[in-house]
Amino acid sequence: MMNAGRRGARVLLTLVLLTSCKKESATEPEIEAAPVPPRLHAEGRWLVDGNGTRTTLRGVNIPSLEWTAGGDNMLRSLEWTIDQWGANCARIPLSQDRWFGHASEQSDDGAGYRALVDALVDLASRKKSYIWLDLHWNNAGVWGQNIGQHKMPDQNSALFWAGLAERYKNHPAVLFGLYNEPHNVSWEIWKNGGTVTEDGPPRLEYEAAGHQELVDLIRAAGADNAVIAAGLDWGFDLSGILKGYDLEGDNIVYDTHPYPWKSRDWDRYFGAVGELYPLFVGEWGGTLEEGHQQYGVDLAAYIRRKAFHWTAWCFHPSAGPQLIQNWDYDPTWFGQLVMRELERPVELE
Repeated sequence: MMNAGRRGARVLLTLVLLTSCKKESATEPEIEAAPVPPRLHAEGRWLVDGNGTRTTLRGVNIPSLEWTAGGDNMLRSLEWTIDQWGANCARIPLSQDRWFGHASEQSDDGAGYRALVDALVDLASRKKSYIWLDLHWNNAGVWGQNIGQHKMPDQNSALFWAGLAERYKNHPAVLFGLYNEPHNVSWEIWKNGGTVTEDGPPRLEYEAAGHQELVDLIRAAGADNAVIAAGLDWGFDLSGILKGYDLEGDNIVYDTHPYPWKSRDWDRYFGAVGELYPLFVGEWGGTLEEGHQQYGVDLAAYIRRKAFHWTAWCFHPSAGPQLIQNWDYDPTWFGQLVMRELERPVELE
């Protein structure tokens, strides 16, 4: 287990490195103030505003910034989900390499990418909606290589979170999603980090950043934004949270990704956690395969009954399970289900 001293040293080193990086980008414009939704914080299993009013966040995932620096219709899609579908939250998958300009298609050190993320935050904020910035793809510790989904965040992910925490700290509209879908590691490594190997090809070995280290890093930067942590088994399994691997600190939210090929024992894998902490069903969806539609209907009813937060996957015609068929935003069967759920009034206890 990583002790507190070692974790603290890593946090300090990352903040020092971030400070040196910031000198190179000092000419970037400051983020302009914009209208904002009420700031939320965790209180028991709920997210509440400054008056103690409970809020349920519901919306969609809007991908493409993980695989391209320019995104596909990002601003238009975000506006559409809010104005036409009635979403009050969007999950935006990001790439740490593209944030810093290390992808092969970039030549501006990531300035254009960061400006687009700023614009998404500003748009959501002006529409009094929330935006979940999700570290979706990392690089196994080597900038510009192995860009994709890995077992765990790496030490470059710590630099990414130091940068985002500094840029969006305490922004009322912004939620921080630590890592997309951890998998095939122990709960000990999930929380505290350690050496991880991936068989590949290619075979990779890197030092994973534990989720507690990333929380500590974000808080050390002065950011009190809600932090969202996905479970193991590709984000699905949160059972370890009730076995001593819960994260230390305030404003912690947990995230699960149930799909039709996972267990239907939802209470065991994430529902029990949602009785104690704020819980996001951060990804869910289905295709036209047999049983998927009934699974979607049943899961939607379960989420609604439990008053969990959710963002459906996904608002892109080429990344399944799709909510839309094309860039005219014609909904698939799953998109129609999500639209119906967004039309239903939220019933909080």
